[in-house]
Amino acid sequence: MLRRPTVAAKAAPVRPAPPPRPARAPAPPNYRTASGPFVAPIKQAPERASATVTVNGMVSSRLNKRMAELGLCSRREADDWIAQGWVKVNGQVAEMGVQVLPTDRIDVDKVAQGFQEQRVTILLHKPMGYVSGQAEDGHTPAVALINPRTHWRDDPSRNRFSPPQLRGLAPAGRLDIDSVGLLVLTQDGRVARQLIGEDSTVDKEYLVRVVYQAPGQAVPRHPSERSAPLQEIDERDPVSTNVQAVFPPELLDRLRHGLSLDGEPLKPAKVDWQNPEQLRFVLTEGKKRQIRRMCELVGLKVVGLKRIRIGRVTLGNLPVGQWRYLSPNERF
Repeated sequence: MLRRPTVAAKAAPVRPAPPPRPARAPAPPNYRTASGPFVAPIKQAPERASATVTVNGMVSSRLNKRMAELGLCSRREADDWIAQGWVKVNGQVAEMGVQVLPTDRIDVDKVAQGFQEQRVTILLHKPMGYVSGQAEDGHTPAVALINPRTHWRDDPSRNRFSPPQLRGLAPAGRLDIDSVGLLVLTQDGRVARQLIGEDSTVDKEYLVRVVYQAPGQAVPRHPSERSAPLQEIDERDPVSTNVQAVFPPELLDRLRHGLSLDGEPLKPAKVDWQNPEQLRFVLTEGKKRQIRRMCELVGLKVVGLKRIRIGRVTLGNLPVGQWRYLSPNERF
């Protein structure tokens, strides 16, 4: 009887024992230990740097903010100038982020002033179908209209167009895609801050064509006179002629003061009838689609909107789709 030879089993290799795991360091005080070995951080709100107050009660501020407040430039420009060493505080070259007092003397190198003088501000008569800022939903931005072919030939400015003028050229304020009129595009941070800064007080004037959608009734001027047209108003048949005759005066007062948008009361506005179908608005603020939304709150629908003035600068005879330079003697 044959037997299989017995083969000795190979012994498994002996692995060295792993080194002992070091003891876990205690969690920092701003950590919370969850059940098990997981340690989760506790998110804490960053501490805001408090303003430095001197003995005399004066509050310091960052240099770039102070330069913007003085109208020297925008904050971004200030940072660029400081990085270039073009800004001195009390005779010493300033460092980025330095705090200054209202009494500190700030000097800017002439080199920086020269760069600023080369920056242009452009006034465009924006047509419908163009967006004010970046391209969106396939619509063309208004800056695409700034080229030699669309430069108004009656522009009194001596400036001549060159491609570098498009660098950093941005709208200082919005104008909806369906709105037309004066749009400001600028390379100058001082102009941008003046028009759209938080403390801006520059007013803007608009001509607004409206129809009336709310129910109401016109009041005859005199028993012997013919009644105003479209006395009976229906929401399905809005009044588009002689809107002034049927629009309640108390609602016009609400347009001037008393409305709120996004939970915040609006600043007082000047609103008057220019003709029976057109209102004139003068605003000192510019919330998104503000005039259209204001009108909707009182039963009006905007069917045409044109901006004709920003501060002391008017649209004038500038043709639709053309532009001109802001001249040196013009101020908003």
